[in-house]
Amino acid sequence: MSKHFSVISPVDGSELLQRDYHDAATVRATLDAANHARRSWRQVSLTERKLMVGRAVDELVARKERIAEAITRQIGRPISQSPGEVRGLEERARTMIELAEQGLADVRPTPKAGFERFLRREPLGTVLVLAPWNYPFLTAINTIVPALVAGNTVILKHSSQTPLVAELFDEAFKAAGLPAGVFQILHLDHAATLQLVASEGIDFVAFTGSVEAGRTVQRAAAERFIGLGLELGGKDPAYVRADANLPSAIENLVDGAFFNSGQSCCGIERIYVHQRHFDDFVAGFVELTKGYRFGNPLDAHTNLGPMVRASAAAFVRQQTAEAIAQGAQALIPAGHFAADAPGTAYLAPQVLVNVNHGMRVMSEESFGPVIGIMPVSGDEEALQLMNDSRYGLTASIWSADRDAALHLGERLETGTVFMNRCDYLDPTLAWTGVKDTGRGVSLSVLGYSQLTRIKSFHFKD
Repeated sequence: MSKHFSVISPVDGSELLQRDYHDAATVRATLDAANHARRSWRQVSLTERKLMVGRAVDELVARKERIAEAITRQIGRPISQSPGEVRGLEERARTMIELAEQGLADVRPTPKAGFERFLRREPLGTVLVLAPWNYPFLTAINTIVPALVAGNTVILKHSSQTPLVAELFDEAFKAAGLPAGVFQILHLDHAATLQLVASEGIDFVAFTGSVEAGRTVQRAAAERFIGLGLELGGKDPAYVRADANLPSAIENLVDGAFFNSGQSCCGIERIYVHQRHFDDFVAGFVELTKGYRFGNPLDAHTNLGPMVRASAAAFVRQQTAEAIAQGAQALIPAGHFAADAPGTAYLAPQVLVNVNHGMRVMSEESFGPVIGIMPVSGDEEALQLMNDSRYGLTASIWSADRDAALHLGERLETGTVFMNRCDYLDPTLAWTGVKDTGRGVSLSVLGYSQLTRIKSFHFKD
């Protein structure tokens, strides 16, 4: 078993850095430090915990340029777009800090003469955050901030593709003056990660990743009665109704499908367009897609970079080729994007029509820059197709009719329903999903619920 790992940059295929895995003794010491720190950390006032975590957010924002470069070199997102993750991180973190009073407030039943009764939220203990590479700061901050503010200690194990992210988090929290043991990081391989999940010192696990990996985490925790937050796969649909603003829908759905090279949990992976607008929508979508500046993500003019690794690009190429063999039509000609290079992480965007749900590209998560577009006769057909999926994270409806969108949204099997926007996370709303998208709730005031336990107080005068 290897004692270290390397990060291969998708920018040029070179080794970016190498890190040692932490050994069993270090893991044990980390758990012991978290266990020791949580007894005193929970006694720190909510006001002071908010201030310290807020200072850590300040420290992260101050490292904006380093963060942007780390994102680009580790996962290939264009340097022109990477700073946006810091803005999103700050918005989510500060929102959750502001919501803490409400999310952690005592719940008091109707008064009863002679008694004082209330419910209080208490920290769980130590929260393990298993974070992915695709939005490495945003996904991690969803749990880190509310967990710490609620009085838990946190151990962060980040993707082996993005160890610099964990190290930047660690640096920021240390600079903010958090007590020793309150926030720690570990670099672990898969086996050691699963052993940590099953450890007695872990009280909650927040995992973001694939469905199969989520099942593995769930099995590892099965012998213990701890909570799990599992944000897993997505195959998010969009429906363009007959009354939609077509230029707006085209502009936003192209971005929703291809931003971050399609490597977004809530990115658009399939589109259904009312048959009245199908030809015009497809023509506009293809024209806008052809205008991407695809290439080296370190070039400030690039707005579409490589995928995270060559194997991920190969998977999407295979999925696309299979659909074409089954009758799909590819609308972006080979060679249109010079940077496209089979065998590397550089995969040009592709738009497919003549697709159906018998094709993997319309039913299996792609997580890459390919989109299938189908015509539909109206709301009922669109609803049936949108719900015809094992996933349910978000869905978007493009329409001028709010009531129609609400009626459809109530029947959509999904965690979030958008109208006239997509691929966005509002931290004041609950981030959740159904079916194979996972379980649990992060963000909003409800995000504090899964990171705390309820204790009832029943006092008689």
